[in-house]
Amino acid sequence: MQLIACPWCGPREETEFSYGGQAHVPYPEDPAALSDEEWAHYVFFRDNTKGRFAERWNHNAGCRRWFNAVRDTTTYRFESVYRLDEPKPVTS
Repeated sequence: MQLIACPWCGPREETEFSYGGQAHVPYPEDPAALSDEEWAHYVFFRDNTKGRFAERWNHNAGCRRWFNAVRDTTTYRFESVYRLDEPKPVTS
């Protein structure tokens, strides 16, 4: 079992966490102006990166807080975790 380092609680077993999708996806500035196709793109289309990827995670069985992580999708290894208010590390 892999340990994930929650920024608030420290390392915990991966079963305590839930994946929340791609990190740093900005909410539309004027959502009322979006067409159905634009909404579909916002909701369903995400990057599918092989390698280092910024993701959102929730510590649902612990502090219940959201945080971001950079994870290598080929090895599943977490390279770093950071709070939502911290800047995104360079992933390329």
